[in-house]
Amino acid sequence: MFKYILALDQGTTSSRTIVFNKQGEICAKAQYEYEQIYPQAGWVEHNPDSILKSQLRSLADALIEGQIEAKDIAAIGITNQRETTILWDKRTGKPVYNAIVWQCRRTAEMCEQLKAEGLGDYIKEHTGLIIDAYFSATKIKWILENVPEARQLADEGNLLFGTVDTWLIWNLTAGRVHVTDYSNASRTMLFDVDKLCWDEYLCNKLDIPMSILPRVAPSSEVYGAVAQGIPGIEALAGIPICSAIGDQPAALFGQACFKPGQAKNTYGTGCFLLMNTGNTRVRSENQLVTGVAWGLGGEVVYDIEGSAFNAGSIIQWLRDELNIIENAPQCDKFAEQVPDSNGIYLVPAFTGLGAPYWDMYARACIVGMTRGTNKKHICRAVLEAITFQMTDLLEAMRADSGTDLSELRVDGGASISNIMMQIQANMIGTSVNRPKCVETTALGAAYLAGLAVGFWSGIDEIEQIREVSRVFEPQISKEERDALYGGWKRAVERAKGWVEH
Repeated sequence: MFKYILALDQGTTSSRTIVFNKQGEICAKAQYEYEQIYPQAGWVEHNPDSILKSQLRSLADALIEGQIEAKDIAAIGITNQRETTILWDKRTGKPVYNAIVWQCRRTAEMCEQLKAEGLGDYIKEHTGLIIDAYFSATKIKWILENVPEARQLADEGNLLFGTVDTWLIWNLTAGRVHVTDYSNASRTMLFDVDKLCWDEYLCNKLDIPMSILPRVAPSSEVYGAVAQGIPGIEALAGIPICSAIGDQPAALFGQACFKPGQAKNTYGTGCFLLMNTGNTRVRSENQLVTGVAWGLGGEVVYDIEGSAFNAGSIIQWLRDELNIIENAPQCDKFAEQVPDSNGIYLVPAFTGLGAPYWDMYARACIVGMTRGTNKKHICRAVLEAITFQMTDLLEAMRADSGTDLSELRVDGGASISNIMMQIQANMIGTSVNRPKCVETTALGAAYLAGLAVGFWSGIDEIEQIREVSRVFEPQISKEERDALYGGWKRAVERAKGWVEH
């Protein structure tokens, strides 16, 4: 009788392994950071070998910490930073260039050229995305155009592309399996989310050989098994690798958001809000992006997604740049000492405004200050700003999907703030539900792997596992909410288009 599922959680700054039991409880975990590479302004890279080594090290150490025996492990699941792009020689397994990270902006001009060529509508219709350097397609194109070895290997049929899930699976299976799942393929800007296949027209337009692309599979499937003789994890040979899913849809699954209209928000450096739209793809009219959340049991579930660039980073700004607080919990402490923000609004457009405004020339501002404004009001305004951004995204999602929100499930480091979660409930007019296990990204990958091998019987059993830490209910009237939100909207207008262009 198997006791555990292993989840590999490969993130932007660290690689983690978390071991879960059948009750969805954490039995062991290990985590290692790795180097961030900044070759020039706006460029972000990772060494693919560092990603792999840190992940394998965390895997080996989690087993040691938890005294986990290989014979008790049912399966391995993988969740990963999305869009980050790796190309390698399939004969040697050696990368031809560093991984180009999702944050990297080097292909911004290439994206402007694609827009000028009129590809925007086609890409939105077929891939669900907006043309942006964020996604994998132009990163692949950049490597092919700037690394001579890459184009030569591609012409010879010896080059492979993968997002981080693909890279890990390829190495864990000793080069036997070249695969990705629907959720990761959906973030490449090359995948037709209706036909569930690579888009030949886009590959031709970007001069990307389809021979380099991985097979696209459901998010819960036995892809292969750990190969013999992988250093540090030799004992795991033969254990099946059974899930791959991007980090944000993994959190949606880990939060048990299985019904259309259920949504989760991850409060991290930025915020990522995803809503399950069921078997129906929603075409956004409000500049949100859509894609496949997961493939499971012969069906695909779609999501609609919006993100805010700055959330937890605003609290860091208060601490590191303004020195108003000494640590993050102090922001809550000060905010709790005042009944409101005394009429001030902070618009955190430090890097422009994202959805639903998409104004790269906006800049941050604080409006409504009087002589009575103090640091407690500013702290309160910071927490409110994070919740207002989420309210903007939820309003756009409601408009796009025609579905009213039943509740908002929350996770991420900043979700521990009780006052911010209460303000969020007030602003969206519905309950905010925080689970006991906030490691929802890794948990989602574990659930999908376990379902593939029968460790869990189905999503009904998983729904029963989820335990709630606290539910926050709205405590203000609709009139009060509308007045606060109206002030936010006016403040956003002040921030728009601040930089001349």
